[in-house]
Amino acid sequence: MIDPSWIVGLGVILFGIGLLGTFYHKNAIVVLMCIELMLNSANLNFVAGAMYYGDVNGWVFTAIAIAIAAAEVAIGLAILLSMYSTQQTISLEDANILRN
Repeated sequence: MIDPSWIVGLGVILFGIGLLGTFYHKNAIVVLMCIELMLNSANLNFVAGAMYYGDVNGWVFTAIAIAIAAAEVAIGLAILLSMYSTQQTISLEDANILRN
């Protein structure tokens, strides 16, 4: 069996990659993928906690986080489609047009 500390380490690395990608990319699709990467790293940490403590609560939190991630993707893509239909771009530099 894999030691949960290795899973936590992988989760931390994936979270860092997602965080850096969120800060450095201007494309909205890439930013959404990086946010999903951060949510999945949190899921890994929930599962590692469930393995370490022998409890099912981590698995329940993971299922809830997957549902939240699906809702986040649906809303994010709807916003991007709306932005593309009005401005013909999905660049985050042009995202301030949604404020009006």
